[in-house]
Amino acid sequence: MASVGSVVGREREVGELDGLVASAEGRALVLRGEPGVGKSALLDVAAARAAGLGQRVVRAAGVEAEAGLAFAGLHQLLHPLLADADALAPATRAAFDIVFGRSTGEPPSVMALGIAVLDLLALASGDVPLLLVVDDAHWLDPQSAEVGRFIARRLSGHAVRMAVGVRADTPSPWDDAGLPELTVPPLSAEASARLLDTSSPGLPEPARRRILDQARGNPLALLELPATLDGSADRPELPLSRRLERLYGDRIAGLDRAERAELLRAALDGTGAAALPGRARYPLRAVDGAVAHGLLTTDADTGDLVFRHPLVRSALLQSATPNERRAAHADLARLHREELERHATHLAAATVDPDESVAVVLERAARSATARGGSAAALTLLTRAAELSPTAAQRSRRLGEAAYVAAQSALLDQAHELREAADRLAGAGQSPTAVITYAYTALYEDGDVRSAHRRVAAELRALPPDADEEIRARLLNLLLAISMFSADPALWRVSDELMDRDADRVDGPTSLYRDAWGDVARTGAGARERVLAAFAELGDGQPWDVMRLGVAAYFLDALGEYRTLVRRVAERETGSGAVTNAMTLQQLVMLDQISSGEWDAAEETGRRGLALTVAHGYRLFEYQYHGFLGFLAAWRGDADAARAAVDRVDRWARPRGVGYLTQLAEATGAALGLTTGDYESAYAYAGGLTAPGSFTPYSQYSLRTVLDLVEAAVHTGRSDQARTHALAARDRGLPAISPRLDFLTTAALALTADDTEAGPLFERAVAHPAGVGFPFELARVRLEQGMWLRRTRDRTAARTALGLAAETFERLGATPWLRRAQAELRASGLPGGHTASDTALTPQERQIAELAASGLSNKEIGARLYLSPRTVGAHLYRIFPKLGISSRASLRDALDGA
Repeated sequence: MASVGSVVGREREVGELDGLVASAEGRALVLRGEPGVGKSALLDVAAARAAGLGQRVVRAAGVEAEAGLAFAGLHQLLHPLLADADALAPATRAAFDIVFGRSTGEPPSVMALGIAVLDLLALASGDVPLLLVVDDAHWLDPQSAEVGRFIARRLSGHAVRMAVGVRADTPSPWDDAGLPELTVPPLSAEASARLLDTSSPGLPEPARRRILDQARGNPLALLELPATLDGSADRPELPLSRRLERLYGDRIAGLDRAERAELLRAALDGTGAAALPGRARYPLRAVDGAVAHGLLTTDADTGDLVFRHPLVRSALLQSATPNERRAAHADLARLHREELERHATHLAAATVDPDESVAVVLERAARSATARGGSAAALTLLTRAAELSPTAAQRSRRLGEAAYVAAQSALLDQAHELREAADRLAGAGQSPTAVITYAYTALYEDGDVRSAHRRVAAELRALPPDADEEIRARLLNLLLAISMFSADPALWRVSDELMDRDADRVDGPTSLYRDAWGDVARTGAGARERVLAAFAELGDGQPWDVMRLGVAAYFLDALGEYRTLVRRVAERETGSGAVTNAMTLQQLVMLDQISSGEWDAAEETGRRGLALTVAHGYRLFEYQYHGFLGFLAAWRGDADAARAAVDRVDRWARPRGVGYLTQLAEATGAALGLTTGDYESAYAYAGGLTAPGSFTPYSQYSLRTVLDLVEAAVHTGRSDQARTHALAARDRGLPAISPRLDFLTTAALALTADDTEAGPLFERAVAHPAGVGFPFELARVRLEQGMWLRRTRDRTAARTALGLAAETFERLGATPWLRRAQAELRASGLPGGHTASDTALTPQERQIAELAASGLSNKEIGARLYLSPRTVGAHLYRIFPKLGISSRASLRDALDGA
């Protein structure tokens, strides 16, 4: 607890903290300042004020030695609150059980865990307000920091406040958290003099002036430097924190060896932070000398001995000899033998000479870390495992494994360095790991599918029959991914040849990837069931396993079955995990959101994913996101955005031979043509993907656009081509590949059937169980059914089908499709074409409509109402159908009539 003197001259800061503690709603505040400036003392003041108001205080502190252990900081913060967790819902409680090691399973994402923490905080603060105090937050592990930032931004509405202390000279995740900050500056000259005179009265004036000059307003220096008047202090040109650290080092040197060893073990174990479930921090014993030297103090809450200041811990680590540190780590490794990652970390630090048994433990810990979203920690563990490997071959293999993890974590530069080191050890000019790393760089950064495919294929041909199976599988998986992006039959033929040759040499789902990522029309039968079985066996799989199976599931329309897992892993890996995989996983989340009708969420996911790819310079994924966002814009009727995306993606992808993206651009063009009623354009684009009556080999989009091509052909009078394509879908066996393709094939047959067959086929299509999972496609089929029913003069049934379609289009924001359905409803005899979900204009919509009717542009309306022009446009898209009009020119008459 802070003494009275330690907060001299901090009236402004104490006032800010009083406001935080007494605020009417939950919020967070970050205290930032140099070491020793008094952040901890101010946090003590906040805790004391909160306790004085009857609030509950929970404290945690970052520990430098634990910065690489996932969720170590969160363990501290939540431990005192876990007694309240039993009252939470089972699913929420399960998140804590996994993080705290009380059960096994897939770790929750940052978002899922953050929401669970908020639920726990809400419960814990139900009767008594809660103050969370986190000191030295710059040393929190990345996962805990991410969750901490998540909850800190969402405390409004809870009786929870949060005070966080960070160093100004140490980069941390809190630097860009977007939270209110309180900068703690050095004390003023007057306050410095007052603190010095209070804490060290009677100093000779020359000594007093010297200390004031050297301390530069730092309270810790003002309290500690008087003890150095014998001349043992560091030279003043050293940074102040180093001088204080050296001061503590001098005191440590005065202790006997056993006591120094005791303090060192405590420093390396984070003593002074909260105890964790099932394990106490290293208990300090027989340290009377350290107490007498002012290195330790007593925690007022627990009564335990703790370090007086974080600089004491730093001084211990700096002053210890290598042998002393290794001995301390060895003791801690024995203490934590039941905690794999913590045990491995200490064991690695205690070991000098190569030791295969230690390297094996480190490798196991690395796999555990990647499964928990801690790829950065896994890299450190694997690199150290390589250093401790007795043979060059083992060192090379483990460095290659580290290179692979680095590549999956969007750390391609580090992957290259590790790969080069692995190659030097192996004595090879170009190892398989080198080829893998090269291919990742060429593919992700440049979209160079041709050279990447050539290098990987050549390496596979050169592999001896007895080569490591995991390396062979990685090369094959990568070759298949490159082939998928190319959508080039010539490259696929090479990949198929190598797959056929090596099929018996690799285990796992590699052959499934070939069937799902490649020529699905010819190899997809039964693949969906294999994907579902592979997911069921996945267990605690690595993020790249989830990603690859997720892509296969999307192509086979099974992604909805595992959307919870995919979304959780995508969120988990985006921060400090396998970021490269997170980029693809976020794409899968977006595509699933488009399919399931969560279009607003899909757009938000796409924009977040795009920002992530741009930040890492992964241009292949960047253009994928541009393409998917354009595709969504096309269905929504944002013609300008869709056309811009088609042009942007095609110009980048076509020269590079990235056929998957050029086909995405063509599918977007077809979608835009269907949305705007430009059926000739839609037919040109869809027919470019695949000729009617056939399915282009190795083209994912030739299957995904089966209904688009049929619909465009029907509306352009090409009934023969439409019928040919519908029959080809049936005869090729598309219904056996996935329920969605069965649903779409049935709809295509209904669109092209004569009147005697169309009715039953439409009924089968709209009743198909798969339609519920793809609401936009179901609404399109209902629109076509309603149009057919109206033509056959069954107006009552037509209105039912058209009304259901219109409701879905309105919910999705597919405005052109909504207008088309409403026009059909009017033609079927429903006055005004209103649906059950239509309502009068809201006050804001009425205001926007009035301004637009007066002739103002979207930009001018936005300036008046503090809205973006895009938001104004979105409102107008909803206003026009409600008023039964299609242009601004009709607004005034429509408003007068209303």
